[in-house]
Amino acid sequence: MREKLIEQKLIKAVKDIGGIALKIVSPGFDGIPDRLILLPNRKIAFVEVKAPGKTLRPLQEKRKRQLEALGFLVFCLDNLEQIGGILREIQAS
Repeated sequence: MREKLIEQKLIKAVKDIGGIALKIVSPGFDGIPDRLILLPNRKIAFVEVKAPGKTLRPLQEKRKRQLEALGFLVFCLDNLEQIGGILREIQAS
C-alpha cells in the first residue's frame, strides 16, 4: 500500500466527520507533519503520513517533540486501520 492511498483515506475520513485535513507546506521549516487536522469543537492535531512500516526521520521526530511541547497532538500514520483510532483520540482531546 502506498502513502498516497493512506493519505487519501485519512482526508475522506476527516471530511466524513465534518472536519478538514489541510496539507501543510512550510518553506524554511522542514520536518513539519503532512496534515493539519481540524475537527468540530476546536479539535486540532497534526498527522505525518508514511508508507506502511516507515518511521519518522530524525528531523520529523524533533518537530513532533516541539509541537507536543506546545500542547498539540501529533500522530504518525502508516496503516489504514489506525485512522479511526487517531480521529477518536483527537475528538476526545
